Amino acid sequence: MALQIRNLHKHFGGQPALERIELDVGGAEFVCLLGPSGCGKTTLLRIIAGLMAADGGSVSLHGRDLARMPARERGFGIVFQSYSLFPHMTVAQNVGYGLRIRGESAAAIDKRVAALLDMVKLPAFGARFPGQLSGGQQQRVAIARALAVNPSLLLLDEPLSALDARVRADLRGELREVQRSLGIPTLMVTHDQEEAMSMADTIVCMNHGRIEQQGAPQELYLRPRTRFVADFMGHSNLLPPALARQWVPALPPLPAGLAEAEALLCVRPERIRLGAASEAVGQVTDISFLGSIQRVRLRWNEHDLLAETSSAVPLQPGQSVFLAVGAADCSWVRA
Repeated sequence: MALQIRNLHKHFGGQPALERIELDVGGAEFVCLLGPSGCGKTTLLRIIAGLMAADGGSVSLHGRDLARMPARERGFGIVFQSYSLFPHMTVAQNVGYGLRIRGESAAAIDKRVAALLDMVKLPAFGARFPGQLSGGQQQRVAIARALAVNPSLLLLDEPLSALDARVRADLRGELREVQRSLGIPTLMVTHDQEEAMSMADTIVCMNHGRIEQQGAPQELYLRPRTRFVADFMGHSNLLPPALARQWVPALPPLPAGLAEAEALLCVRPERIRLGAASEAVGQVTDISFLGSIQRVRLRWNEHDLLAETSSAVPLQPGQSVFLAVGAADCSWVRA
């Protein structure tokens, strides 16, 4: 593993900000730290960057202990939400800043800057100033500047959250493509589950300073282990076991260590199939049109459910429908 974090903890004013964090990041892995505001994800990133000291635990990169290494000596690339470009420098000067500090030759800097601007799709923008760029273009420059020094680790703190939806979606793919081509281990902080699922090899879902669950995006979405992860990773239907068995009789047994009283069945809305009513009848209470899909609110057995189906399926409020779901489409979570 490139980055290894062991038993990391941090308190602010006697309150825990991070509790016993254990995390490994592979040599070319893209890891998203996902969670709501105040969950500890930015604190964790800042400790890794060397911008904040932990109360205990260890952080090492390729076997090197980083505890007493100043941030400027760690050789990391860091990109913040606010871009932090030098307004009085051109794009090329911003990208080459770290190389000039290192004493690289002008020819080597020019060559590296040209290659990076081409990589972030701004080859003709070197002579412009940050104030002449859009938000998306400024963030591309900030990414190129972070990559210029060949960082051993790339740290991204909500780098796309200040951008509008279309630009953000485009930059997700471009950033991921650049990271894959360079093979740099990367940690990105985000509160956006769609962003995390579309970009990450591994998602680390955090809550109240703890890691609730970590794994591949598909694992966290399809097999969440806790109610928090089920709710944070998208919409979900959560049913107590007695009610769940009325709907899906062939459910698998509860996982070891999970008692009936603390278990909930998680069913994602798109896993529910709707058809002509016969049994397991629900009633449509509301429909939201979302383009290719429609989000359908239902009432079944005095319980509210949410389903998602193609917009081509004719449905209307008040209509009775059959609700079907397979046991393989469900998972047990800890309430």
